[in-house]
Amino acid sequence: MTDSQPLDFTQKPTILVVDDTPANLSLMTSLLKGRYRVKVANGGEKALELARMAPMPDLILLDIMMPGMSGYDVIKQLRAEVATRHIPVVFLTAMSSTEDETVGLELGAADYITKPITPAVVLARVRTQLENKAAADFLRDQASFLENEVASRTVELGALQDVTILAMASLAETRDSDTGNHIRRTQHYVRVLARQVQEHPRFGYFLDDATIALLFKSAPLHDIGKVGIPDRILLKPGRFTPEEFEVMKTHTTLGRDAIAAAEKQLGKEVDFLRHAKDIALYHQEKWDGSGYPEGLSGDAIPISARLMAVADVYDALISRRVYKDGMPHEKAVDIIREGRGTHFDPDLVDAFLDVQEEFRAVAQRYADSDAELHAKAAQMDRLKN
Repeated sequence: MTDSQPLDFTQKPTILVVDDTPANLSLMTSLLKGRYRVKVANGGEKALELARMAPMPDLILLDIMMPGMSGYDVIKQLRAEVATRHIPVVFLTAMSSTEDETVGLELGAADYITKPITPAVVLARVRTQLENKAAADFLRDQASFLENEVASRTVELGALQDVTILAMASLAETRDSDTGNHIRRTQHYVRVLARQVQEHPRFGYFLDDATIALLFKSAPLHDIGKVGIPDRILLKPGRFTPEEFEVMKTHTTLGRDAIAAAEKQLGKEVDFLRHAKDIALYHQEKWDGSGYPEGLSGDAIPISARLMAVADVYDALISRRVYKDGMPHEKAVDIIREGRGTHFDPDLVDAFLDVQEEFRAVAQRYADSDAELHAKAAQMDRLKN
């Protein structure tokens, strides 16, 4: 294909010629109109108006010395706007010094042609810039497509994670005396508390936004191990005997093992399941080392489990069950305050006290109804029988 032939596009490319001299506009129109669609503007303001209008130009040939807005002013505005910043600009000007050309290129011009023009040179450079733009547009379209695909797959992956966790949590909930709203409340408590300490020097390195989102997803699995506890113990409304309590304590290890088994089926470690394993295994550990299953203390307990410990105990205290009334919020807060430095990480207790009203709001938003409690009681009776 020679320079005298139009580009092989389904539609002719559009070129905007900007010059304040009518003779120059006429000359460029005559040169280009057989090959391209041509728009003309006799000043900078008109050029910007046409550049924003459909069909937008594929290339702008721009004079520099014009009354009002100079060509330099026009290209600055074009580059400042998202819609026009990718339109290639070729300066077509009588300003022929090296300094002038340098300024033009530094402002973002794709090329610089001096007057008087040579028609064959103009046509060749115009064609080159249009081909460059077509290639750049293609790459941008491909990049945009890939970004959309990645975003779509990310949403799908997130949905898959949610479904996986909720399915596993619901399995545990069918055999637990706690309600499904307990699962929902505790994950919101964890998020509230994590956000409160996100800037804290002891926790900030761990609690970025992505990790907090994963903790929110993982929190419902904290009691997944209860599926492995015998009904005679799990469904017992009164206090456990020492022997029964030892069996009950194994739900932490059973939970970790169940999640690990699911992870093994996937053939690799997964971030959201890694946090779930830590929460399931260690949320009954205590700051002073008196918890279970491993008797960890202090910072040896994973942060995720320390957050869950506060959330889980608060909800256990304030929640109604068919066999007990819920404790008033204020009393639950006092108990958690008393556990500062023994049961709970001191800094997390301080943070909890600062956001206790948000905990109360979550508890009210996802409160258990009488109907839910009675349905749960009936379900438990069926399991016992």
